[in-house]
Amino acid sequence: MKTAVIIPAGGRGNRMGGEIHKQYLMLGGMPILVRTLYAFQEAPLVDDIYLVLPADDLGRAQEYILSQYNLSKVKQVLTGGERRQDSVQAGVRALDADYDIVLVHDGVRPFVSQAIIQMVIQEAWQSKAVAIGIPAGDTIKKIDNSGFIVETLNRDQLWLTQTPQAFAASLLREAYDLAYRDNYYGTDDASLVERMGTKVKMLPGSANNIKITTPVDLQWGEFYLKCAMEKESDERY
Repeated sequence: MKTAVIIPAGGRGNRMGGEIHKQYLMLGGMPILVRTLYAFQEAPLVDDIYLVLPADDLGRAQEYILSQYNLSKVKQVLTGGERRQDSVQAGVRALDADYDIVLVHDGVRPFVSQAIIQMVIQEAWQSKAVAIGIPAGDTIKKIDNSGFIVETLNRDQLWLTQTPQAFAASLLREAYDLAYRDNYYGTDDASLVERMGTKVKMLPGSANNIKITTPVDLQWGEFYLKCAMEKESDERY
C-alpha cells in the first residue's frame, strides 16, 4: 500500500512571543519543523511527504530546510490557507490518485515516535480512520459563557487528541469535500470524518508527543532531547 503524510506548518507562533515562526525555532540545534519531517523521512511505511506552508514561507523553506537537509521524501511544498483545515485541504487536493493511506500530522509536533507512525498506518489498513491521544488525567469541567460550571464530565471517556491521524485516502478526500460543501470547519481531521457517520478508532499516543506552541513547550523539548541523548550515551557504554 502507498502512503503519504500531509504536514501543515502554517502557525505564526504568536504565543511564542517572537518574530520567528515557531516551526523554524531551533530545537537541539535543528529547526522544529525539520525534526518533524525527519520522523516521517525515516518511517519505512511512508512514501511521500506533502508540506504545507504560508505563502511567504516557501522561499525560506527552500533555502533553509530543503536545501540543507536530506529530506528526499518531500514531494511537494504547497501554499496553505487561513486556517489549519484550509492548509490540510491544499494537501488533500494535491495528493496523487494512487495513495491508499494518508496521514495528517502537525508540523510542530516533532517527537512522534516511529512506533506510533507504524501503528496508525497499520491500523488504518483495517479501520480506515485512526486517531491517537492520551486519556485525560485531570477532572474536566464544562462551563457557560459567564464562567460558571455547568457540568463535570466523565474523564474516563475523554481523551486528549494528538497527531498523526490516518485515513483511507478516499475517505479523507470525501470528508474534506463534504466539509467544504457545507462550509463546516472542524477541530481536527477526524471530526470531518466523524460527521459523515464513520467511526474513528482511537489508539494510545504518548505524553512525549507534544505540540510545541509556547516557550515552556520549547524548554520541555530541549530537556527531553537532553535526557534522550544521555540515555543513548549510557546505553552505548
